[in-house]
Amino acid sequence: MNKKTIKETLFEMQDNAYKDFNKKLIPNIDENLMIGIRVPELRRFAKNLYRNDPERTNIFLDTLPHHYMEENHLHGFLIECFNDFDHVIYLTEKFLPYIDNWATCDSFSPKIFKKYPDEVYDKIKFWITSSHTYTIRYAIGLLLSNFLDDEFEPEMLKKVSALRSDDYYVNMMIAWYFATALAKQREYTLPYIESKCLDAWTHNKAIQKSVESRRISDIDKAYLRTLKLK
Repeated sequence: MNKKTIKETLFEMQDNAYKDFNKKLIPNIDENLMIGIRVPELRRFAKNLYRNDPERTNIFLDTLPHHYMEENHLHGFLIECFNDFDHVIYLTEKFLPYIDNWATCDSFSPKIFKKYPDEVYDKIKFWITSSHTYTIRYAIGLLLSNFLDDEFEPEMLKKVSALRSDDYYVNMMIAWYFATALAKQREYTLPYIESKCLDAWTHNKAIQKSVESRRISDIDKAYLRTLKLK
């Protein structure tokens, strides 16, 4: 590993066209706080840094808050590299309050979490009660990615349906969760849509995402359209 700072190395990976693309996708982040680095390249750098320079890795992870969005991305990707579950949980909980955009929030999900579903679910039940937008979104995102197959429990739908927020990024993730749950756990999920227990915007967005999905049958799509709120 050379003597350049991590920040200097990040700017060597800068892609201004990709930065312009990101500005449109992540409008709540000031463009001056974006570098413009493609995610696969940033992930490769994270793995190399973790393998070759553990000292700088740990110093970087101890330095919060970061300045640039891509530094936050890198932080999440470095957390994914660790294999000690307790340490990954520690690093994740330390990092969550500093996440300030959906892209960072949605891009890191440690694989080791899938080996400890009970322990992770206990954390999710705590995180989902947070007042911080992206901690809530992260919790719902984990339920979507890790808990809609073998680890699914019907009570998870109840916990997500009970959430109420004025935040777009929370409500959009709730909608994505229910749309995905309709595809994977139809029997348990459809009654929540039929009972119209979500707020109107989230309810309709969940239906929209379901109708757009290739995993939902045409018959179900037609029925879901009749359940939209006006």
